[in-house]
Amino acid sequence: MVWTVPTGTPIPHQASSRAAALKESYTSGARRLATHWIGGLARTRITPNALTGSGVTLCAAASVLVYFEYRGHILFYWLGAVVFVTGSLLDILDGALARVSGKGTPFGAFLDSTTDRVSEGFMLGAIALIFARHHLTVALAFDVAAVAGSFLVSYTRARAEALGLRGDVGLGSRAERVVVITAGLVFAPWGGLPWAIVALAATAWLTVVQRILHVRKQLSGGTSGNDQR
Repeated sequence: MVWTVPTGTPIPHQASSRAAALKESYTSGARRLATHWIGGLARTRITPNALTGSGVTLCAAASVLVYFEYRGHILFYWLGAVVFVTGSLLDILDGALARVSGKGTPFGAFLDSTTDRVSEGFMLGAIALIFARHHLTVALAFDVAAVAGSFLVSYTRARAEALGLRGDVGLGSRAERVVVITAGLVFAPWGGLPWAIVALAATAWLTVVQRILHVRKQLSGGTSGNDQR
């Protein structure tokens, strides 16, 4: 028997290509918007490192607010979500400020990527404590998996780029993870947080696998990330 794909039915490769194109579209749009908005800030004395420090501080404060959810579910979850998004946006804008103002340094880039992991770790750590408090063992296990997956997403990209290859494929990059965590916090009073963490863990590990396979493909084909850009 010969299996055929019905006309008009997207195959996995096509679906993956469309998802990648969609990500590239909104990522480029967000970068253009950030670059346009940051123009005025570039003329001040504010440095990219100052934005980086402010961002990680706000994310740490957001994790503390979320931890106190037992004092008022909606208030502390939503307030934590707002502060977390604000801190995460500063982490995005520091890169745009570095590009526009010319104040970027190699140490600043290193500091930015490092504090991104710290910011996310603070929030996922606070969520893990909440799951432990409410005896949500399965959700806690997925939170641990999400922490490991999120860190590996960044690590695989860094290692790929250290080899001169492209490692930014996949849909589970930090911007998407921030959106998933924020959505989980917003809907946490109605039981949405565990489901958000499950989605976060799944997409993070899927992205890790995608990046490993993409690096393997580039090495097998003898191409580098610079050749593909």
